[in-house]
Amino acid sequence: MTYSFDELKKDVAEGRIDTVLVCLVDMQGRLMGKRFHAQYFVDGGHEETHSCNYLLATDIEMETVPGYRSTSWEAGYGDYTMKPDLATLCRLPWLDGTALVLCDVLDHRTHNDVPHSPRAVLKRQVKRLEALGFKPFMASELEFYLFDQTYDDARVGGYRDLIPAGGYNEDYHIFQTTKEEDVMRALRNGLQGAGIPVENSKGEASPGQEEINVRYAEALTMADRHSIIKNACKEIAWQRGKSVTFLAKWNYNAAGSSSHIHQSLWSADGKEPKFFDRDAKYGMSDLMRMYVAGQLAYASEITYFLAPYINSYKRFVAGTFAPTKAIWSKDNRTAGYRLCGEGTKGIRIECRVGGSDLNPYLAMAALLAAGIAGIEQKLELEAPFEGDAYGGKGIREVPKTLREATEFMTTSKMLREAFGEDVVDHYTRTARWEQEEYDRRVTDWEVARGFERA
Repeated sequence: MTYSFDELKKDVAEGRIDTVLVCLVDMQGRLMGKRFHAQYFVDGGHEETHSCNYLLATDIEMETVPGYRSTSWEAGYGDYTMKPDLATLCRLPWLDGTALVLCDVLDHRTHNDVPHSPRAVLKRQVKRLEALGFKPFMASELEFYLFDQTYDDARVGGYRDLIPAGGYNEDYHIFQTTKEEDVMRALRNGLQGAGIPVENSKGEASPGQEEINVRYAEALTMADRHSIIKNACKEIAWQRGKSVTFLAKWNYNAAGSSSHIHQSLWSADGKEPKFFDRDAKYGMSDLMRMYVAGQLAYASEITYFLAPYINSYKRFVAGTFAPTKAIWSKDNRTAGYRLCGEGTKGIRIECRVGGSDLNPYLAMAALLAAGIAGIEQKLELEAPFEGDAYGGKGIREVPKTLREATEFMTTSKMLREAFGEDVVDHYTRTARWEQEEYDRRVTDWEVARGFERA
């Protein structure tokens, strides 16, 4: 970010900032933490604070989930140490007098990183690349739906009869998005004021669907920004009497919402694009070819981290711009992995598998781990797919259900070596709990379909 601790101290002394949000990122990718009085934070609160360790062992509804090795009722649900990373400090223009800082999550006794904390999972993969002499850069394109109801109204109404902000397909549509500018302008300007460089926003395929794009950055910085962007979208919409959802598939008849992730490796100083070779086919260096080959070889094993919920898999529908095949292609939006910037220094691979519900740290870490495996194993890249991948026969498919993706993850030797046994076991428990909770629920669809006819 672009806001220093010295600037914060000055703003506090002169009365411009009175609150600091001190946040960790939970397994669902949400900001969790405390509101500090700014004076206390600058006087010493910036050193560390604490939180209950159940924050990395609950489901999306904050229910304490049994079966985790890291913490439990039997273990007493003790503390984690939250260590503010002052490099993430930023002002939040949309909240009066407020700054924010993200924290690393540390073991309360050893002060080592908690291995399954999302930020630590990504940092581990970044360090692996640094040891190989590379720096990963990424950018995430984030889609969501904007609704005219407030969150309270939507909840009281049982999330039925929701009214999207738009009335028709608004992909790139200027007039329709003009009607939504009250929220989207505030989002663009707010993020820019928070030190997150915004490129643009645009309408997406279905009524009320939006996309926000920010400039690429080093992987950890991009994940930090992604988490803040999602929180900003919700807060700014709420302030204006509206709501947003990052559900991957909020409605059967609407397009899903994605979070495409663009990836490239650069030299350790960040100046030389290591994916680019002007003399090679498509401009793809040998390094890039091995990296992409790794992502394809382990595509099924990393899918859980790109699609972590039951709902995530409802998005993978042919003909909807969501991929169903885990193959690569040149500038082809029907493929799960798309080559962008062919023949230029901006060459990169775009993973189109992830939905807007992903945790950016875990998704980026999984993609990097697969790419590293490709490099270390010197994997050979298959030929690019040509044509409509939706109709392709006998080619690698994206797992169709959470159950299937979970099994690929838990049996992955690559992930267990890259993330650690305990980390994979931790997220396997998370995935299986999500499945268990769904399996025992009765849905409106089942009742309507079978109430009379069964």
